[in-house]
Formats: sequence, C-alpha cells, structure tokens
Amino acid sequence: MRNFLQLTVLVLCIHNLICESQTVEVHPNEDITLFCSNISQSATQTEWFRVINRTEPSCISSMYGAEGEASYCNGIQNEKFEMSSNTTTVFLQIKRVDPWDCGLYLCGFYMNKHTVIGNATHLTIKANEDSNDELDSKNKKEADQQTDLMLGILGALTFLLSVAVIILAVKNRKLQTASRVKLQKDRNKNLDSDDLNYTALSFQADSKRCHRPAPNEELQSHVVYAVPS
Repeated sequence: MRNFLQLTVLVLCIHNLICESQTVEVHPNEDITLFCSNISQSATQTEWFRVINRTEPSCISSMYGAEGEASYCNGIQNEKFEMSSNTTTVFLQIKRVDPWDCGLYLCGFYMNKHTVIGNATHLTIKANEDSNDELDSKNKKEADQQTDLMLGILGALTFLLSVAVIILAVKNRKLQTASRVKLQKDRNKNLDSDDLNYTALSFQADSKRCHRPAPNEELQSHVVYAVPS
C-alpha cells in the first residue's frame, strides 16, 4: 500500500499537480546540493527519489529524523550522494555531477501513514552548451591565430619585396650611371683622337708650305748680279 501511495504521489508531482518544482542547471564535474523544506513537525522517515524521463521513480536514500543516519538504496553509492537534514531542511548533495545525474529529484515525508512530497527539483547539465561555447571559443581562437599568422607572413613578404625593389632600383641606377660614364669616356677618347689627327694634319700642311720655294725667287748660279754704284 505504501509503495502504491508513493508511486501515485510521485506521478501526480511529475505532472505538476500537487507539488512545486524548480530547475537547477549545473556544470559538469561540479558539486551541487539540493534541498527541500521539512514539512514534518516531528521526526519522521524522509526519503529522496529520482525520476528520469518520467519513468518509474527510483529510491536514492532515506533517514529518520534530523539526527538519524542516512541509508542508501540498492545501486546507489554514498560516495556519489550524501543526504543530511536538520529541523527545517532536508539536503541531498550530488558530487561531481555528470549527464547521468540529470532528472527530477523529489523529497518525501512519511506522515500519517502517507508519503507527502515536498519540493521537486529538475536537474539539468550544461555540458552540451558549455562544450559548444568552448568549441566555438577554441575555433575562434585558432582562426584568429591563423589570421594573425597570415597577416604576419604577408607583412614580411611585402617588406622583403619592397627591399628587393629598392635594391634592384639602386643597382639599375648604378648600371645606368656607369654606362653613361663609360659612354662619355669613349666620346672623350674619340674626340681626343680626332683632335690629334687634325693637329698632325695641320702641322704637316704648314711644314710643306714653309719648305716650298717661291718660283720667282729661285737663284740661278750662272747669272752674275751687279750692284749699282
């Protein structure tokens, strides 16, 4: 009879008919403590239950009064759950929460041969959302690093290309200057050679004119010249 009443009350509570519920979100591997108000004014048997996907509720732990020692149901490890109580509140600590701990947690009080459900807490895990956020953050960080790397490479290539252009421009300028100097020297050399040739020819012509005797001034050896007195 007691089990039937428990199941009936739990089903009604699951459908939000007779008890208040709240939702608690927690990160993976964190510890969390659930609690509900102690609605019994005297020491009584108190229990914690868990419902997963509206299936049959499973027992987690129970204890008698605030001074009693908690006992854990079959398949439940007290290293994972820890139940405690005082005169006003009943607690259930869940250590290192993982996705398997998701579900609806209820506390029940055995009063007047009936089990009365207190508060209900719906526990959810932020694993997927946090993982996606972490993955997005990681991808964004990697993308930023790749962008910075590409910008750095492009900057270095631009700098090297600028230096190469400057070096080529300087070398080309030097080659043009050297070519102009050589051309000017060749022109000067040709001019000097032409001047020398012209001077030599002019000198030879002047020499021939100086040594050519005048036709009318040739002396005849058989003519006697008399000097008037």
